Amino acid sequence: MPAPRMRTTPLPGIGVKYDLTTREQRHLSVVAHRDGARTVSVYRTDDPDECAQSLRLTGAESASLIDALMPSHHSANLLHTTDLGLVAERIELSATSYWNGRVLGESRIRTDTGASIVAVLRRSGAVPSPTPDFRLGGGDTLIVIGTREGVEAAAAILGRE
Repeated sequence: MPAPRMRTTPLPGIGVKYDLTTREQRHLSVVAHRDGARTVSVYRTDDPDECAQSLRLTGAESASLIDALMPSHHSANLLHTTDLGLVAERIELSATSYWNGRVLGESRIRTDTGASIVAVLRRSGAVPSPTPDFRLGGGDTLIVIGTREGVEAAAAILGRE
């Protein structure tokens, strides 16, 4: 199957228009406005130059739609994927975790997986950039950033009971 045809057109003062022709020869476009909004348009099958439906989305609505369309976003814990191949994921530490009450440095997450714990979320608030002597607790939510493989390895370590 050939790759879909995508055209990009700068719209000075507005943003960028992306036109896609699907394998079924359906035409749709997305205008990425400078303010973060998006306009999604679907064109008629009998006249691909005539718009059949158009929908304007806010930046937040666009982000939600992107989350629904991206296969790598099927995990409810996945926060974001970048072109650099890095992901950020929320990993909850259970009350029965081996790591409950232990210090972060003992986990050797960064050394063994290359992933970094960049924040810990607790009921009492967020702890950005926890140090190796930070004591983990059951119910903590750890924000882990790294490659997909590194984050999965960190999740396996943190899931130890």
